[in-house]
Amino acid sequence: MPSAEELGKTLPKPTYSPYANREYPTRPFFGDTHLHTSFSMDAGAFGARLGPRDAYRFARGEQVISNTGQPVKLSRPLDFLMVSDHSDNMGFFPDLFAGKPELLADPKGRQWYDQIQTGKGADAAIDIIVNFSHNTFPSDLMYFPGTRAYRSAWEEEIAAAEQYNEPGRFTAFIGYEWTSNTGGNNLHRNVVFRDNGDKASQVDPFTVYPPYGSDNPVDLWKWMDAYEKKTGGNVLAIAHNGNLSNGLMFPVVEAFGKKLDSNYAQTRAKWERLYETTQTKGTGEAHPFLSPTDEFANFEIWDKGNLDGSVAKKKEMLEFEYTRSAYKNGLKLEKELGTNPYKFGLVGSTDAHTGLTAVEEDNFFGKTVPQEPSPQRMQEAFIDNKQTGVKIMDWEVSASGYAGVWANENTRQSLWDAMQRKETYATTGSRMIVRFFGGWDFADDDANNRLPAQIGYAKGVPMGGDLHTAPHGKVPTFLVAALKDPIGANLDRYQIVKGWLDKDGGLHEKIYDVAWSGDRKPEADGKLPSVGSTVDVANATWTNTIGAPELIKVWKDPEFDPSQSAFYYGRVIEIPTPRWTAYDAKRFGVEPPQGATMTVTERAYTSPIWYTP
Repeated sequence: MPSAEELGKTLPKPTYSPYANREYPTRPFFGDTHLHTSFSMDAGAFGARLGPRDAYRFARGEQVISNTGQPVKLSRPLDFLMVSDHSDNMGFFPDLFAGKPELLADPKGRQWYDQIQTGKGADAAIDIIVNFSHNTFPSDLMYFPGTRAYRSAWEEEIAAAEQYNEPGRFTAFIGYEWTSNTGGNNLHRNVVFRDNGDKASQVDPFTVYPPYGSDNPVDLWKWMDAYEKKTGGNVLAIAHNGNLSNGLMFPVVEAFGKKLDSNYAQTRAKWERLYETTQTKGTGEAHPFLSPTDEFANFEIWDKGNLDGSVAKKKEMLEFEYTRSAYKNGLKLEKELGTNPYKFGLVGSTDAHTGLTAVEEDNFFGKTVPQEPSPQRMQEAFIDNKQTGVKIMDWEVSASGYAGVWANENTRQSLWDAMQRKETYATTGSRMIVRFFGGWDFADDDANNRLPAQIGYAKGVPMGGDLHTAPHGKVPTFLVAALKDPIGANLDRYQIVKGWLDKDGGLHEKIYDVAWSGDRKPEADGKLPSVGSTVDVANATWTNTIGAPELIKVWKDPEFDPSQSAFYYGRVIEIPTPRWTAYDAKRFGVEPPQGATMTVTERAYTSPIWYTP
């Protein structure tokens, strides 16, 4: 064993400057891994005319003209963006819009072209989605991998990302969305390349339609494996939030007719490192039916049906669609299969189909082009399936979300590596700064240090990390910290959500209020009183006279059992602020629809820290 003197020679000596020799991430980078442009067939039909290059320019902070002719600019540039156009039929729409004769020769092609030219693009878009979902899309109109048209579109996607990628200042990821949607059940995944165009251009994206593709995620993972072996590159997949999968996103018994086994669990855990828990089509962290004691679970919920509304939602589907229940079931599957297939980190992204990553409440440019700002947009229906009765109004579309990534630098490689290790968090649009560390030795005094990360990395693991067999007599301790968005709202509270598996196989969850603003005290039932609200809905404004600009605390699990597998993640909630619907009502001088939500409590969700005995 080396002596103390020998150890002293190998360890770095402390310097006067606390910032010297730091090797851990010191800031989160904010961005979007899920944005569609005119190169996606549904986005184009809805009216998107902005292409990949426009999308990158906008995300970098430039002012552009929206698809409906309105000037638009972000309050602050993003740090990164991935244009994730649908892999199936990539580049089809620009050719349809241009009226290419070979596309108009097909009756469906002519029908969609005529609808678009006569201002009925939304009808064409829904018809395109339905035909794609139900395997009735005309084969003569498909842009298959290997064809000149498809290759041209993919090369343009790569060229756009290469042009606007500027290491150290802005990262333009190369990627795409694989769009499994059989029967309208959404199982989409966004595929993120760590690599530059020299490797990404060696392949065509994986698609859904046969004979070149498949709707089974297992086949996507095989494609990813083949890509890495062929090029020496790296890819990861981010699953679309599962609330439109109608119970298929997080299976526990079988998937696509095959019983789950250890190989499925290992393969999914390897490739699907992250999960998109919030976006414009709702937030999928928790559901009040699954978590009836969680007072914050009923937040921006989409739970009426699948993607096209062709099948209405049943309550028994919900368990297999939401983040928290997936985390809980993952603990049980790990015990059965040896690997937890749902050990993923969290991000938010927009899934906007406008080429615009504009999801701030006061600067929301909608999910699709018909939802770009107008006096009418709150009154329209986004989904209205007459056969099933599934109806979702445009006012229900969420202004969400962004991914926060704790990386060492703003490059493809550094950001991707942080995603791979799951040092990420999701926000619903706010750019609050959130830290979450777990270990065995955090002390109360650690929350008084102005450099919590220095202590966090020294004593524990960050979000996305693992704690193993508890040292004798120790319980997990967590150092949590959050700073408000500099131009946003104050913070209400920082919560830790715990889930665990007991010795009898029972799954449990509990939410702990760890740090909060003001001098509030938990009531007899353990609940923390509301922070209140300063929102003036009529004038779409609020004040930061309640809440706190920062929260920091060390928390020790009071009910820890070292024999039980568990997960812990942070949830940070802002004070109430006006929702985009309130801004619209004020700016356009219109009455909001009956029942429309007019305020929002923006929030962030960290990737968990898992404990394994």
